[in-house]
Amino acid sequence: MKIVAIILTVIVAVEHCYILWVEMFAWETAGKKIFGKSLPPEMFAPTRRLAANQGLYNGFLAAGLVWSLLIADPVWSFNVSVFFLCCVIIAALYGAFTAAPGILLKQGLPAILALVFVLLAHFM
Repeated sequence: MKIVAIILTVIVAVEHCYILWVEMFAWETAGKKIFGKSLPPEMFAPTRRLAANQGLYNGFLAAGLVWSLLIADPVWSFNVSVFFLCCVIIAALYGAFTAAPGILLKQGLPAILALVFVLLAHFM
């Protein structure tokens, strides 16, 4: 259970590093390919700074998840992991209701699975 929890947490962290990259550094190239159906092409340049700000927050989520894996104390590691996974889940729920329902599947589901396995590893 613990290994699966770690692998899933790493997957969520890597996903958020990718989102950071797209939103901070590739908004007008890769961002257009990913978000082109929900945002008109002419809006990518004017929203570049807004996207970069969102990307930075995704980077903080990734950093928190990586940090949770580096903490030696199992109680603190668990607490930090649960906190950041819950942050990802809440962000995915908000994004699904306000931006695109697919966010719940793409960002929320991996975090939910990671949280379930973190909880199982801790309590079993």
